[in-house]
Amino acid sequence: MPRAESRSIDFIVEEPSAEVALEGLLPGLLPDGVSWRIINMQCKSKLLALLPQRLAGYSNMLKAGMDKRVVILIDRDDEDCKKLKKQLEKIAKDAGLATKKHPLKGRWQVVTRIACEELEAWFLGDPEAICQAYPKIPAGYITGQKYRAPDEIKGGTWEAAEHLLQKHGYFKGGLGKISFAQTVSPLLDESRSHSPSFKAFCVAARAACT
Repeated sequence: MPRAESRSIDFIVEEPSAEVALEGLLPGLLPDGVSWRIINMQCKSKLLALLPQRLAGYSNMLKAGMDKRVVILIDRDDEDCKKLKKQLEKIAKDAGLATKKHPLKGRWQVVTRIACEELEAWFLGDPEAICQAYPKIPAGYITGQKYRAPDEIKGGTWEAAEHLLQKHGYFKGGLGKISFAQTVSPLLDESRSHSPSFKAFCVAARAACT
């Protein structure tokens, strides 16, 4: 979904619901005049396997003078967040790219962000967005122990989201991840969010524009 020519940003995500979520989120998050696209790698294992080759390609493009930044978004799932972050940073370094965490002479091309523990934590962390999308859910759900810190939900944020929605009469046949992401993502507001990983992503996405 390109914009007017200026800085170009590629967002690399691991699966379709993340692609749909960013399609809903980015138009309201990024400034006008930024060109961006979303690259869906279809699954986490494929993203990690193909990332070295893809980042090496970006390195070659940058050497040729192209002005581009890359934002990598991946779910933590049940992995160690620090180890996963270190793995992504090493892949970028091995490809000859500087990251926001480890810039070279103040410059960087890649920023890595991890959704904790899954993307659905971002949605659960904004009760106003959830209640606007699904009015039968009471805004007070966020005060419950299970949802108060969405990035720290154990046992899967997808399962937690499904439980909340089904409890109030939605998705009786099972939570549709893509439908859920498509409905809620345009309503997300960083200033309301209880998800630190969502806020960190928003900061990184805006930084990639500068």
